[in-house]
Amino acid sequence: MTTSASPGRRLGGRWIEHWDPEDEGFWERTGKKIASRNLWQSIFSEHIGFSVWTMWSVLVLFMGPEYGIDAAQKFFLVAVPTLVGAILRLPYTFAVARFGGRNWTIFSAALLIVPLLLALVVIEPGVSYTTLLLVAAVAGVGGGNFASSMANINAFYPERSKGWALGLNAGGGNLGVPVVQLLGLLVIATIGAGQPRVLIAIYIPLVIVSAILAWRRMDNIAAMSNDTGAFAEACRDRQTWIMSFLYIGTFGSFIGYSFAFGLVLQNQFDRTPLQAAAVTFIGPLIGSLIRPIGGRLADRYGGANVTLWNFAGMAVATLVIIAASGAQSLAVFTLGFILLFTLSGIGNGSTYKMIPAIFTGRARVRIAEGGDRETELGTARRLSGAVIGIAGAVGALGGLFINLAFRQSFLAVESGTPAFWSFLAFYVVCIGVTWAVYLRPKQASVPGGAELVRV
Repeated sequence: MTTSASPGRRLGGRWIEHWDPEDEGFWERTGKKIASRNLWQSIFSEHIGFSVWTMWSVLVLFMGPEYGIDAAQKFFLVAVPTLVGAILRLPYTFAVARFGGRNWTIFSAALLIVPLLLALVVIEPGVSYTTLLLVAAVAGVGGGNFASSMANINAFYPERSKGWALGLNAGGGNLGVPVVQLLGLLVIATIGAGQPRVLIAIYIPLVIVSAILAWRRMDNIAAMSNDTGAFAEACRDRQTWIMSFLYIGTFGSFIGYSFAFGLVLQNQFDRTPLQAAAVTFIGPLIGSLIRPIGGRLADRYGGANVTLWNFAGMAVATLVIIAASGAQSLAVFTLGFILLFTLSGIGNGSTYKMIPAIFTGRARVRIAEGGDRETELGTARRLSGAVIGIAGAVGALGGLFINLAFRQSFLAVESGTPAFWSFLAFYVVCIGVTWAVYLRPKQASVPGGAELVRV
């Protein structure tokens, strides 16, 4: 199953020359075991990447008045790694096709040492705001890991298992957010808010372990090699941009609120760093844990159905937050935010399930019309991998928009309420798009429409 690379043709070793997870016999004999091994290592590496990416949402809680940075500057500071991570997701996705999933995971995992060392050196009172912005931007490399990881795992699993596998991969990675926030809480509670370097130092050995384990346990799939042409094909497909838009509403919400929640609590409800850190992790933790459930629900009930009702729930949760803001009820505000995180996690799982299902549905229609099975299913895997990367990049930009909206909202009225009204309007639009494209009754009469309804 696994061979060494041909000299001058491929980098590194551990290349799998034949991979057909849709063949149930192949899957049960050998495929499932290999896919599972790659999945668990992918989860760990992506988990560390998420922690490094979102670490600045915790580090800003350590920055008291002695740093000379106001609330608006802090919102912009945490927005910078979000932007860089979103941009890097595109090249990271296609790096898997160019270099191999195992090879790229080793490199991208090891690269995380750079933002950690930079932060370890510069973070202290008196450092210039420009320096902090530049170092925070380098942490964006952790955000790129998600896209390469998802594109890689998408190729390992059959359509019938993608919802659960992609949800588990993404959920385990997303857990890096609450874990780094919990560790930040531990540091603040035990040592104090003046020791951010302790949090940074914890992750340096974990990065090294992640890179070593990826080298020892993962594989490259030969069929993905040099398949970067899928990007251009995916960019011409309207489904790419529809799913990217919906992913802004789910993952963009998750990552944006993960970066911003602690700052909102500090500035709208006058929470201390310890008080903010004590609840900041709860929402991301639940949202991460429930993401595989969103994939499982999508496997059972259809991704579009789950996504539609999920956006409706997010709209209701946002209304609860707006009402709590007006009443200055911290308890209700926090509960509303936790509900919003929970629903964003479910939506992350259901939307990512929709992507491969859309292209596999098309492939089945073409096979029924006489197309070659292996060719059509291979095309579906190529395109879904490319779209996963594009949607991941565009969706992550939602986190940037959320933090910029909060920044402007607090500059204007010293409250996040105007930002929440804009988020509510966006969720309503997402509801309309999901229904119009995937769930309208006439969709069933469109070629391939029945498969889209079940995505």
